[in-house]
Amino acid sequence: MNIRVVLVDDEAMVRVGLRMVLTAEPDIEVVGEAPDGASAVDVVASTRPDVVLMDIRMPHVDGIEGARRVLAGHPDVRVVVLTTFDEDDYVEAALRAGVSGFLLKVSPPEQLIEAVRTVATGGGLLDPSVTLRVIESFAAAPSVRTPRAAVLDTLTERERDVLRLVARGLSNAEIAGQLYLGEATVKTHVSSVLAKLGVRDRVQAVVAAYETGLVRPGES
Repeated sequence: MNIRVVLVDDEAMVRVGLRMVLTAEPDIEVVGEAPDGASAVDVVASTRPDVVLMDIRMPHVDGIEGARRVLAGHPDVRVVVLTTFDEDDYVEAALRAGVSGFLLKVSPPEQLIEAVRTVATGGGLLDPSVTLRVIESFAAAPSVRTPRAAVLDTLTERERDVLRLVARGLSNAEIAGQLYLGEATVKTHVSSVLAKLGVRDRVQAVVAAYETGLVRPGES
């Protein structure tokens, strides 16, 4: 089954370029386009995509509000925001809106394809140059004991270890090597962590790890 994608960008030429790259792949299908966040909601409702590629800076309704509206109505859809290095404030807001990751606009075509496939299968884009830098920025504020923080008490010690390594951007294979576990075992632990935290993917799990104080900015 093909991965269904909606493109959201106010520049038509950008959408054309994205479409050309994605439709060249046999397992990816672009099913709709929108010029802003408001239109994106309608397009997503009519096309029911798996993944939405959402620009941040757009007129009328920007990508942050657009992502929030899309996810409110279609929580199973994965949203990846298109960003640049100078948009930290936007990216922080996107994390809080529940997006599954970020893609730099200067990324090569193969990275775009990989990003779509990654989030379509439930993964998150944890690019250290963007995601972790921003997470550490907003997590530097004094931690507050939240309902989600209480959920950390339900994690086993091994699950906490796994979450700490996920928060550092390690893959399942890398975590397996660090903890001397099988990769399948790590995958099981990650799934359990996501379920207990009530989050959809690794990006949101990393947010939770920082927000609750399990991982603190600057820790290695």
